[in-house]
This record gives sequence, structure tokens and C-alpha cells, in this order.
Amino acid sequence: MSGEGDGEALFRLLVSQRAHRELRPDPLPDETIERLLLAATHAPSAENRQPWAFVVVRDATTRARIGEIAAAAWRGGAREHSRARLSERLFADVDRWATGGLASAPVLVVVCGDRSRSDPRSLAASVYPAAQNLCLAAHALGLGSLFSTLATAGPDLASLLGLPAHVEPMVVVPVGLPARALAPPRRAPVASRTWRDRWGAPW
Repeated sequence: MSGEGDGEALFRLLVSQRAHRELRPDPLPDETIERLLLAATHAPSAENRQPWAFVVVRDATTRARIGEIAAAAWRGGAREHSRARLSERLFADVDRWATGGLASAPVLVVVCGDRSRSDPRSLAASVYPAAQNLCLAAHALGLGSLFSTLATAGPDLASLLGLPAHVEPMVVVPVGLPARALAPPRRAPVASRTWRDRWGAPW
């Protein structure tokens, strides 16, 4: 990246990324998905072991089944856990997405971790940045996405995708054209989460 303009563009991208729970059904070409995956594989990883693997799911039946797995996890305890933690409006959005919206995305990228390529203690620290890179790349291309672990609890997703025993699904990233524009994300001020030199010393 060169020049102040590129840096400012990247910064605007970082601070405007949103979770998109409503995506249009329009198909995405392989070339677009490959650009997202290229960005994902340029994430940092412990010892540069690159222990990620990706399953790109377009098949409607498989997407529907992944949606069912996520909905079962949501109804099985995640919904009640989240109800008191989210605003009423956000809870309603998440509830709609978790019980049907996930499967409506034209592409689901299942980001997996390959335990044969990583110390188990650093697997998540290596795979999650790849998923975040994928989401940022989607945003840069005008696409919507989000980062979800809802369908990854339990053995169902791995079984559905035929994953070998040493590969585990860690994140599901739905990708597609946004159904609607979203306002900038709201975040707590940096100073409310930052200390200078030691805990308790204000930034």
C-alpha cells in the first residue's frame, strides 16, 4: 500500500465494517470468492503455519442444513443467553437471522482450523484473523458478511461437510450483496477501554 490516500481508505474501511444479516440472493462468481480467500490467507498465523482451510458452500440444500444447525443451537440455549444481553431491536434482528436468514445468503464460507498444522493452543489465534480478513475484504468489495460461530458447536457441521477428524469448523461467514445500507457501527470510546502503562492509569 502506498500513499496517504490508501491509508485513509483502509482506515475508513476498518471503522465502517458492519455485520450484515440481510443479504440478497444474487450469486457471486468464483473470481470474487477467490479474492476474499486470498485476503483471508494473508492473515497472520502462529509460526506462519497457516492452519486454515475453507469450504465454500453454494448448494442450497447444504446451506439450508447449515441454517438448521445454527437455528438448533440458537433455540437450544444461545437465544436465552443473548436475550438479556442485547437490545430489543438487535435481539429481534439476530433472532430472525439465526432462525432463517443465515441459509438465505448465496455463499457460506466455512472457515476451518487444521489441527495437524498448528499447536492447539494457537489454532484459534491463527484462524480467526483469517476470517476477519475475509469479512474486511468482502466489505472492501461492496459485499456484506458477518462472523458467526453459532453453527460450529457440536459435531453436526463437520459431519455435514465431511471434514476429516483433524479439521474443525470454527467460523461460518455468509457473504452476499447487502439487502440494505447500514449506518456506521457504534463503539465505546477508545479511552474507556485503554490504560496507559498499567491498569487504571487513564489514557
